[in-house]
Amino acid sequence: MKSVLIFTVFALLGAVSAESKELQAIAVITGSEGKVRGNVTFTQQNCDANVHVFVTIEGLTPGPHGFHVHEKGDLSNGCTSAGSHYNPDKLSHGAPTSDMRHVGDLGNVIADENGVVSTTLTDSLLTLSGARSIIGRAIVVHTGEDDLGLGGHPDSKKTGNAGGRAGCGVIGYK
Repeated sequence: MKSVLIFTVFALLGAVSAESKELQAIAVITGSEGKVRGNVTFTQQNCDANVHVFVTIEGLTPGPHGFHVHEKGDLSNGCTSAGSHYNPDKLSHGAPTSDMRHVGDLGNVIADENGVVSTTLTDSLLTLSGARSIIGRAIVVHTGEDDLGLGGHPDSKKTGNAGGRAGCGVIGYK
């Protein structure tokens, strides 16, 4: 009886620690000319909790830059081969706070006067595990500002009209 009780206690402790397991992923950002570089780190405390995104990128022009998870982790042709925004639900482009948006729509990051981004984001649609995981996909920082689907440009509802791809990296477990 005592061994059953001890086993039960250890099993419960194991379940608690499994529930509080933190998943971590990272993408190393590079641009086509090597000017844009940085790291994006993703953490998720539980498989159904928000993902926290820690962004450090340098070499950008000052100002806002569209920031998205793209569908493919293929960088064989630079950032172009990363495909479209990650959009498993086939919705229109939107802001990170929109009810209807691509899973990969993370809005904008702001580069300071020195071209450096250092920020943290939190997102409720991203996940680091399961069928909708962003692992193996790419994170892309764009040359221009994401209009969050509100700009009236033909590309607004598809890409946020954020311009070219300044830098990207494949998201992988840390």
